Amino acid sequence: MTVRVKVCGTTSVHDAVLSAEAGADALGFIFAPISKRLVSAAVAREAGLAVGPAVARVGVFLNQGLGEVLRLSEAARVSAVQLHGPVSSLYVREVARYHPVLRVLRPGDLGREEALEALALPGVTPMLDAPEPGGGLPLDWDSLREAFPPRAWLAGGLGPLNVAEAIRVLRPAGVDAVSRLECQPGVKDVEQVRAFVQAAQGAEKQSYPQ
Repeated sequence: MTVRVKVCGTTSVHDAVLSAEAGADALGFIFAPISKRLVSAAVAREAGLAVGPAVARVGVFLNQGLGEVLRLSEAARVSAVQLHGPVSSLYVREVARYHPVLRVLRPGDLGREEALEALALPGVTPMLDAPEPGGGLPLDWDSLREAFPPRAWLAGGLGPLNVAEAIRVLRPAGVDAVSRLECQPGVKDVEQVRAFVQAAQGAEKQSYPQ
């Protein structure tokens, strides 16, 4: 099994290219208006063209209307959509008609009926994140060993120094990082990005049978 590596909060073509060159499998572009890392659809689209189709481009949304999500996703030419917030399974189903979905959950969501319904939909993959996305605080991985969903991604306070341990404990399908890869909000630290990708890839070789 290969752990995929996503670098989120990309706000420029320059940082997109650096992350792709560092070995990132996916880039996250945040379209939630309240985010410090808000990016325009035009920049996200240009960044996607610059890195090429081998790197997934994920549009990140928080409690936004379905029409807005679909409009921005089309304008930015994203290859997947990441959904935060208490949206219904019907909403998730509608988005999944057009794009693969990363459905973000908090530890407290695990086992709730609405979350389980959404995760049962075709094209929907769970991602477990901290209560405050982008806040830099990791989850208690040991406490999640039994409840961590199959094929789920992991986010929340990940960086070069702890991603290997997170992978060893939970064996996620993918890992996602933002704040610990920046020199300031929205601006990537290329050395941290490289170190994060290398640490995740190195942990993968140790944690998964070949």
